[in-house]
Amino acid sequence: MRKVKITVVGAGNVGSVIANTIALRGYADICLIDVVGEMAKGKSLDISQECGILGSDSRVVGGDDYRLSEGSDIFVITAGIARKPGMKREDLIETNAKIVKEVTQNVLPYSPNAIAIVVTNPVDTMSYLVYKVSKMNKNNVIGMGGVLDTARFKYYIKQKVNCSFSSINALVLGGHGDEMVPIVSLSTVGGKHLREVLSEKEIQEIVDKTRNGGAEIVNLLKTSSAYYAPGMSVVKMIESIIFDKKEILPCSVLCEGEYGIDGIFFGLPVKLGINGVEEIVEIPISEYERELLKKSVESVRNSHKLLEDLRII
Repeated sequence: MRKVKITVVGAGNVGSVIANTIALRGYADICLIDVVGEMAKGKSLDISQECGILGSDSRVVGGDDYRLSEGSDIFVITAGIARKPGMKREDLIETNAKIVKEVTQNVLPYSPNAIAIVVTNPVDTMSYLVYKVSKMNKNNVIGMGGVLDTARFKYYIKQKVNCSFSSINALVLGGHGDEMVPIVSLSTVGGKHLREVLSEKEIQEIVDKTRNGGAEIVNLLKTSSAYYAPGMSVVKMIESIIFDKKEILPCSVLCEGEYGIDGIFFGLPVKLGINGVEEIVEIPISEYERELLKKSVESVRNSHKLLEDLRII
């Protein structure tokens, strides 16, 4: 049986976490591509030797030649500049759009049937760009955002209630930005509704921290943004796809009327399986949360429009 092949474009912090984690788990071969080819080659060599310690037979190659990626089942785009203190994700649009467009045009000829997972910020808009440039099936372009935001939401809940992550059920929808919407109405701790466990003031503190979770890390690191949690978020998505788990995860996908949203990439609950996006799942959120989603929709739609204004698509 042929081993799954995954290409990660961008050998920086996030790309390295993804490549390293998958290689050590041993279920796929990895191609690591970067404009700095020697860095990608060096990291792939380092990971390959690490595999020898744990007995993983994943093959890891790296460089700047996209021919190395031929026959990939999934390609992950992490290439682009990261936020610096004081920056919003939207401030990255012009620079990262040019990078993501070039990456898409380079990787597709070698893996035309692959599923694309987009990590580069702003995630929703870069996912829309990949879809437009590639003309891929809408089910094969997926943005990573909600899985990470949900992990942060769960972390801040855990800090308040002091219980296992496995006892917390929570979800964040919307654009991967300041207008994201933690779904408090469906959040539970050990089967109890979050509002039975925490006060409204405590819940609002958690919501605010979730929305600012990425910026907090950027301000602490100074020269880079988060990478361990984003990297593992992508690994979770990849494993749901290649093992056909059909997990329902919050991802950025093309909306065609779901939740009253149309024509943009936006974070919604998605069933991920071997065919990529297999279903956008409708869940019963509150009217207040629907109103918050509308604000997030407008923010994402304006970000998408910038691509057209910049004549990138």
